[in-house]
Amino acid sequence: MILARVVGTVVATRKDPRLEGMKLLILKPVSPDGTDEAGYVVAVDTVGAGNRERVIAVSGSSARMADGCKDKPVDTAIVGIVDEVHLD
Repeated sequence: MILARVVGTVVATRKDPRLEGMKLLILKPVSPDGTDEAGYVVAVDTVGAGNRERVIAVSGSSARMADGCKDKPVDTAIVGIVDEVHLD
C-alpha cells in the first residue's frame, strides 16, 4: 500500500476503452508524517478522492482487485481516503 496525497488530474481523450469513465489522479507519495517522498504516481480513483486529500493506494494485482478495476489495465488504484495517521 502507498500513502499519498492527490496533487493533480490526468485528462486522456484517447485511452483504452476499458478505462472510459474512470478518473485518473496524480499522487505524490508521502511519509506517515506527511512529508513528500520522491516521484509521482498516476492512479485510478475508486473512492471519489479530491485534490489535496491523503489517500491509500494499491498497485499491481491488488489494484486490479479494487472496485471497478477487474479485467482493466490498471496498475495503481486509490482504495481509501485517510482521515488520520497515528504513529506509536
